[in-house]
Amino acid sequence: MDATSPDKIIVEGFQHFFETADGPVQATGLIDLKIPAAEFVTLVGPSGCGKTTLLKAIAGFITPTRGRIVCDGKTVTGPGRDRGVVFQELAILPWRTVRRNIGHGLEIAGVPKAERERTVARLVALTGLKGFEDRYPHELSGGMRQRVAVARTWAADPDIILMDEPFAAVDAMTRLTLQEELASLTFSTRKTVFFITHSVDEAVFLADRVLVMSKRPGRIKASIEVPRRKAGGRDWESFTTDPEMQAICEQVLRLVRDERMDGAARPGETPDPLKEAS
Repeated sequence: MDATSPDKIIVEGFQHFFETADGPVQATGLIDLKIPAAEFVTLVGPSGCGKTTLLKAIAGFITPTRGRIVCDGKTVTGPGRDRGVVFQELAILPWRTVRRNIGHGLEIAGVPKAERERTVARLVALTGLKGFEDRYPHELSGGMRQRVAVARTWAADPDIILMDEPFAAVDAMTRLTLQEELASLTFSTRKTVFFITHSVDEAVFLADRVLVMSKRPGRIKASIEVPRRKAGGRDWESFTTDPEMQAICEQVLRLVRDERMDGAARPGETPDPLKEAS
């Protein structure tokens, strides 16, 4: 792959199988995917379709059974500092303050203290953590702890951010706030983001492009462009009153629902015994 390629992430002929006691289980179908630099891509699909498997392969945590993944012109062979990952499970250290959690990776990398403090201060401000710099995780709400996890990933300045349902565990109102902050943060830092979610509204609100995955073994069944984010990201008030955005949400919802309903009777239909038995 040419290192001058405009695509930040390239997935070529990807398929993955997991070994079990009963033999190999196919986690994904054939996937080909390109994500340009600075694009925010969200991925939705039924549970168990292989979304997290694909993300972990891009992160370098698993080796594809078939195909390859290329980031910045280099084949992925393992984790790297060019890729930061935010999972649903918090990866912050309970014995470190907010400030020291965010700067943890910078300390390990040997970044000088003055530079480290500038980076941490900037991210504290961007993620709404100002005034909480010296608090410990047990003194924070769930939403604030998730802000720390996001800021910690951004602090290392990876080119690519991989996020696996990072807001799934917080309450609905906090989730809306975190989504707005993430939209603003990604717009200002121009990172390439690959974001997994089960929420159609979240997927459309955040994305430049929404990918819909089929049921297992998952493949990319649709790619839907979303109008470019305006300066400063997006806000929920304008999003919910924008007919174009709401039409895109309905389109994505239909595609996801079709996958979940495949083989089952729709409301008002009689179940097909041949489908039920297959």
